[in-house]
Amino acid sequence: MFNFTWNINKNKSFKHYTIFDIKQVLLYAENKEKTTDENETTMFVTGVNCNRDIALVEMIKTQIKFDKTTGNVAYHAYQSFKRGEITPKLAHKIGVELAEKMFPEHQVLVATHLNTGTYHNHFVINSVNMFTGKKFDCNKGAYFRFRGLSDELCEKYNLTVIKNPKGRTARNIYFAEKRGEPTKYNLMRQAIDEAMEMCINYGQFKKIMYKKGYIINDDYNRKYPTIRSINDTKAVRMYRLGEKYTPNAIAEKVRNNPYHYQNKYLEFTKVKKRRNVKRGKYKGSFEFISVVSLTLELIFLTLFYLMGYRKVATKNKSYTPLSPEMKEEVRKLQRYSNQVRLVCKEKLNTLDELKVFISKINDEINDYIDLRQNYRRKSRNCKDEELVKEYKSKISDCSLIIRKYRYDLKIASQIIEDVPKIKDVIKIERQMQYQGLNKKRTKNKNR
Repeated sequence: MFNFTWNINKNKSFKHYTIFDIKQVLLYAENKEKTTDENETTMFVTGVNCNRDIALVEMIKTQIKFDKTTGNVAYHAYQSFKRGEITPKLAHKIGVELAEKMFPEHQVLVATHLNTGTYHNHFVINSVNMFTGKKFDCNKGAYFRFRGLSDELCEKYNLTVIKNPKGRTARNIYFAEKRGEPTKYNLMRQAIDEAMEMCINYGQFKKIMYKKGYIINDDYNRKYPTIRSINDTKAVRMYRLGEKYTPNAIAEKVRNNPYHYQNKYLEFTKVKKRRNVKRGKYKGSFEFISVVSLTLELIFLTLFYLMGYRKVATKNKSYTPLSPEMKEEVRKLQRYSNQVRLVCKEKLNTLDELKVFISKINDEINDYIDLRQNYRRKSRNCKDEELVKEYKSKISDCSLIIRKYRYDLKIASQIIEDVPKIKDVIKIERQMQYQGLNKKRTKNKNR
């Protein structure tokens, strides 16, 4: 099995290193504790077109020779194999062959790491061609060529090859999931886990998922079953969520559920009666307040309520978010808290007032920048040490004020960007609230 990461980011540019960074990457790649076998006799590190012991020196010499010491000076990639399927010697051999085929005119350090239980190769590639001085064009085409060559070598040595690699998770989502924060993907997994515990067949499962705000498209003519939020146009292939979240795995799981799970299904899908709450009553509940005519403060407070934020909810009861979109907004709670503080402090009711506030802030910043520049000019031309100290103190004060204003400006700009999105999310949550009620009305009309 082959798994490959080329350090590609969201903007389709590749992670690169400066000359000062290359040393750290090489030290990590050729770490003896990671690259030495159990008997501590063999170190699986090889230099392709360079000596492994002085790889850094030789790479830098090549870059200096062609005056290519700035910009993208090196690239880092890795290749991993299925646990228990390959020996360290063979894994390293494949890595060296791959580097020779992919980078015949570039210096590459190949290091095989053995410390994790899953053998994998690290490649540190000098971006500068040894003969022409041209830099390696590290694009998506190179990525697929690298992957194709790796697959060929794995097939040559009768190793498993992943036919449909999942690709990389966006960096912000990856770390958010590591922190346990709600993301689009782990909310999907959570919803599927909950749905599988309250049904006894796949049809019931899909109905529960719809009530939770998700549509599963697994038509027989589709190559990959997908899942998406009801209000989202972009779907996610279910295999990307993990092996246990594919339709076949889900169907197998729910078929083996005890029969009393049928009661959970009936309880969850039954239509609940609407509470008699008057629209527009701020003190009673935020649940049915119209978001169109609200001030900025009340928009944020309504959002906090629909997030399930306890301090905003009423004393006797709290709200649980229904839509996936609202659940995901919990990640931005700190961002929204900062925004509502600014709105309350400056008594800003509308976006127009906020725009006027931004204009004033910009003027204040420019005034203090000019004032600070004036103090700096006086400080440079002054020979009195006491006056110089005074000027420096005033410069420091100006810098603090500018920093504060710029922070407020940043928050205000975020509000302008976020408020339309917040309104959309609130509307989606409202749709989820009325979903059950509308179903009941339709049912009564058809009788």
